[in-house]
Amino acid sequence: MLLLAADAAVRRGGVVLSPGENVAALAMVPPDALLGCEAPADMVCLEGVRDPNTVLARLRAAVAAAGPVFLYVSGRLTADRRGRRLFVALAGTTPGSVRYTSLPWEWLVGELRTRSGGVTTMVVDLVADKAAWPLVCDREALPDGAWAPGVEVYGVVRGPDAPAGGGGVSGYTRQWIDQLRRAPVRPSNVELHVLAAGSAGLEPGTRVVPSARELEMRRAPAPGHVRHEPGPVATGGVEGDPRARLHALALEGRHGEADALARAWERAVVERWGGTSPEGVRCGEIRADLARMAGDFAAATRLWVDAGRARLEWQGADAAEVRDAAAGALYCWTQVKDRAGALASGPDLVDLLRALPLPDPGHLRLAERRLEALRTPTPRRSDALNLRLNL
Repeated sequence: MLLLAADAAVRRGGVVLSPGENVAALAMVPPDALLGCEAPADMVCLEGVRDPNTVLARLRAAVAAAGPVFLYVSGRLTADRRGRRLFVALAGTTPGSVRYTSLPWEWLVGELRTRSGGVTTMVVDLVADKAAWPLVCDREALPDGAWAPGVEVYGVVRGPDAPAGGGGVSGYTRQWIDQLRRAPVRPSNVELHVLAAGSAGLEPGTRVVPSARELEMRRAPAPGHVRHEPGPVATGGVEGDPRARLHALALEGRHGEADALARAWERAVVERWGGTSPEGVRCGEIRADLARMAGDFAAATRLWVDAGRARLEWQGADAAEVRDAAAGALYCWTQVKDRAGALASGPDLVDLLRALPLPDPGHLRLAERRLEALRTPTPRRSDALNLRLNL
């Protein structure tokens, strides 16, 4: 394991990214958790390095090692004066010394591409300065997918306008660590990446590698291949069905993490198949059940209603799945105690119920009566007093 703390990212006197804090926290994680196996491992932490050749020597030693390799890089990305090459700034790097005191990004990529001794996982938590940001946005300079067979690359690159904070471990790296420590069974690297990126509070525009779209494309069927109707995770680009993992997170009370993971899968599915596709609707139903478990009945009602209306269009009113969605929406709506929240979703729910041959018509009457009561203004106390006096 090679953990590199490059140059800190500082903006207007405030620390945007503190690589030393990230590496120190990551170094406390047991090696078998980082590697995903129990093989004996060496850990090398580099901080305060000023010579790129020192980093290169350590990198080559890691690449030559047999078995799995975990490489972590955190710090500031910069570019040369002409803005043509990307560099990882090291300690003491200035705009005029980039070519001599920074690690060229191409060195990093080139060394990893020569590796043939085992699986390599690279995780990056970086901030790009103004010179580097155009290159970060260029898919050729910083590709979205794997760089070579056996090399998995995950991470985030925040832009030059990322706000400064109080230092400490950054959100993305902290989420990686938290997931590894708390999960009873180690999540896959893809799950760790999705959960970390979804829960880190990243600024809009942050470059996430791989993106949800790229994850989905890894599992896209080849041209001419007959696609059987998959579950939501298959189209989302990750292993296995996510529902067991999501359900486990929800049962542990980790509702924010469950929602972040579900939203990430849903984004990939919607980009590929559309929000009203069978795959997209299933994702919405999963999120509806997660919202119910979290006690957010207003959100659960909206999601169930949307699922029921979508299924009604392409399955028909007699489909059991449509009735199940309507029943879920009705139950969650009856649990919404907030008047405004219940009024917001009530009309759509009643419209859905009216379109279905319900086994119990009393459910529709219940919903109609409650909606009518919600729409009737409650008289203010002073108005009620005046009414009694007049009588």
